[in-house]
Amino acid sequence: MMLRTLFGYMFSGALLLLAVLFALTSAYAPMRIWISALLFLAGFGILYFVWKRQPTQIVQKLEMPGKIKVQAIKCPNCSASINMNQIKIVDGAPLVKCPYCGHTFQITEEPKW
Repeated sequence: MMLRTLFGYMFSGALLLLAVLFALTSAYAPMRIWISALLFLAGFGILYFVWKRQPTQIVQKLEMPGKIKVQAIKCPNCSASINMNQIKIVDGAPLVKCPYCGHTFQITEEPKW
């Protein structure tokens, strides 16, 4: 992916440089202004496709050795049950927004002793 982006920038830069050269020399041959315009369009078109990216989706998977007992997550404000699909990871911390009262809180693990 990185190589394709680098190649796109280099190729686009070369096309834009040629477009500027053809535009500067168009006084000697009027047809060169059309070639310059095509090179500008091609260079900026490639830049557009290099910059255009799909959003990155990060998936976190957790593997635990042994048996795990899952406890129900409840809102500290209204004590409503929270669905596991409502947990979002923000800046490395699991955050939940209660669908009933709208309270946003961070999930913390209590010590086992």
